[in-house]
Amino acid sequence: MVKGRVVISRAGRDKDKALTVLWADERSVLVADGKERLLERPKRKNVRHVRKTGVVLPDDALRTNRSLRKALRSFVSSQEDGGPRNGTGGN
Repeated sequence: MVKGRVVISRAGRDKDKALTVLWADERSVLVADGKERLLERPKRKNVRHVRKTGVVLPDDALRTNRSLRKALRSFVSSQEDGGPRNGTGGN
């Protein structure tokens, strides 16, 4: 996992939501979405509870909560419009 990678939550109250990785090690990641999980208070999640996508956001999208929300919104809308799935669809 790299900083800026968009992931989809697979477990917890945020299940099926798009989040961005802020920090990662081999067992856990810190994620934020800019709305419910702000950059100032990221959520620690087990790596088994997130699904990687092929999208990595640029550093300038991670500067403010507003820019993060905007970047994630465009990612979600591209997925809904039939864009490349990168493992985010399914049952």
